[in-house]
Amino acid sequence: MRQLYTIIFYLALPFVLLRLYWRGFKAPEYRQRWRERLGFYSRQSAQNVVWFHCVSVGEAEAAFPLIRLMQAEHPKLRFLVTTTTPTGSARVRAVMDKHVEHVYLPYDLPWVLRRFFTHFRPKLAVFMEKEIWPNLVAACAEQQIPLYVINARLSERSARSYKKIPALIKPALHCISRIATQTEADRLRFIEIGADAERVAVLGNIKFDMSMDDGVLAAGRALKLQFVERFVWILASTHQDEEARLLPVYARLKQQIPNLLLVIAPRHPERFSAVKNICREQGLNAVMRSENPVVSEATDVYIADSMGELKMLYAAADVAFVGGSLVPVGGHNVLEPALIGVPVLFGPQMFNFAEIAERILAEQAAVQCATPEAIGAAVLQIQADADFRDKLTAKAKAFVLRNQGATRRIADMLSQALR
Repeated sequence: MRQLYTIIFYLALPFVLLRLYWRGFKAPEYRQRWRERLGFYSRQSAQNVVWFHCVSVGEAEAAFPLIRLMQAEHPKLRFLVTTTTPTGSARVRAVMDKHVEHVYLPYDLPWVLRRFFTHFRPKLAVFMEKEIWPNLVAACAEQQIPLYVINARLSERSARSYKKIPALIKPALHCISRIATQTEADRLRFIEIGADAERVAVLGNIKFDMSMDDGVLAAGRALKLQFVERFVWILASTHQDEEARLLPVYARLKQQIPNLLLVIAPRHPERFSAVKNICREQGLNAVMRSENPVVSEATDVYIADSMGELKMLYAAADVAFVGGSLVPVGGHNVLEPALIGVPVLFGPQMFNFAEIAERILAEQAAVQCATPEAIGAAVLQIQADADFRDKLTAKAKAFVLRNQGATRRIADMLSQALR
């Protein structure tokens, strides 16, 4: 089955590269460093590395504390971090530059992988969440490189998809040394799709193990002062169609909350200009953060056309809607605003964070809204009812703090593998 998969991948490669080129029209970064995806590197790099793979921004942010902990406890080791997306790459470079090697993940083709492994010679591979590439996993096993999947999660939908190709997935799972899942439900789903039960353990979710830099929080408070006594509602990590559905809600709320300011932080940088155009089409006065604007009483929307500043923006907000949840994307991380102390709202599509969403709602520490109108009603309630707002944020922060500790457990497991 893996041979058939490889043949299909070979045949599809020209189209994969063409798609990369096409995406470069909106996001030029996709056309840059494309040779890395084929295992060609322009300079010599460290070898015998501990290799972490993080698909994009969310996985990278979650991995940073773990990588720093491992570096502190193993100062002689060199670390490599791969990503799949340009936004993930930019975040790794911004946060870990000079502290780790960084390239894009190579395509899952044997001749590409041979170049990658020859160049870096990893001694340990650590994949975030649920990345299962059949040829890559097999190559790790062939070269006796222990492979760990950490912070692993598997939704019911993904499990159903994997069950349709058991001849491809089961051999790959048998090559993985250890799978550290977020929850018991995730553990059972990995076993259902073919993982060895003795190799799967629940170690928790490292996304709870965040720390908030005082400088970031101070920068957020300083930005809030620039908003001149505005009540700030942030739409964070939004995707296509979410802004268009929520801007009319903002316009109606503005009649009841005259000092309301909407901050929008789109998930993908190629959408920054499109979001500004949507605002203008709806008759709203929008400014871009990159232009260092003065936010006046006439300003309706402040578009955060920057990357890596979401924590700071949360610290400048009075209420946060976490995007990817009004459209079938599956939601994004609600723990950051919860820990910062911002009331958290999200929509009905939270299947990628189902366990966290269920638990935070059970604690009455966030509000899930089925429609844009319900989101507007929740914003109005939070603005009007200080007691409700304070209870919501206190419960959310306590929920995050109570569930920390997975980073330490996973670091101990990886350290044992290195020994």
